[in-house]
Amino acid sequence: MGHEDMVGMILAAGESKRFGSAKQLLPFGDTTLLGQAVRNANASSLEQVVVVLGRAADELRQAVDFGRAMVIDNTAYGAGCASSLLAGLEAAGDCAAIMLLLGDQPGVSTEFIDQVTSAWRRERPWASVTSYHGELGHPMVFAREAFEELRRLHGDKAVWKLVEAYPERVLRVNIDAGLPLDVDTPADYKRVLTHLGS
Repeated sequence: MGHEDMVGMILAAGESKRFGSAKQLLPFGDTTLLGQAVRNANASSLEQVVVVLGRAADELRQAVDFGRAMVIDNTAYGAGCASSLLAGLEAAGDCAAIMLLLGDQPGVSTEFIDQVTSAWRRERPWASVTSYHGELGHPMVFAREAFEELRRLHGDKAVWKLVEAYPERVLRVNIDAGLPLDVDTPADYKRVLTHLGS
């Protein structure tokens, strides 16, 4: 990937423990939850998109149109989010920054992705996090200078701990919308479908 590229990294290797089945495959409009997240990223101004798959990788490859995105497998997905991040960083290579996106958040629109991208490009902070009416969420962006620390992370929610550890180095990008829902349970899935009107 190019030295000045912003690479979008969609983490979709979760085990869906609370859901039971691979939630990334759940129908969403004319695609799936993951398909919508990929579509939103592919339509954005991100120079590159990388999708990290884990469990159900084979079914997802068949069910989802990945378009321009590079698809990689995280074989250590049982070790939590940080292992997917590691796999993604490897694929992203020498880029200016990575943007973290979740495969179960179809409500993070192309417009939001572009707003966060341009805010990061204007300010060039160490990291940025998105604030939806004061509630923090994705997309998150990490500059090249943060990659070393990202590589040392372990387990789930590790990225949040890193952001909380350095508040002075993290830009908050305000978006005038409610926090996009992520799908962890069947009730969340129903809410997302109702809310996004599929």
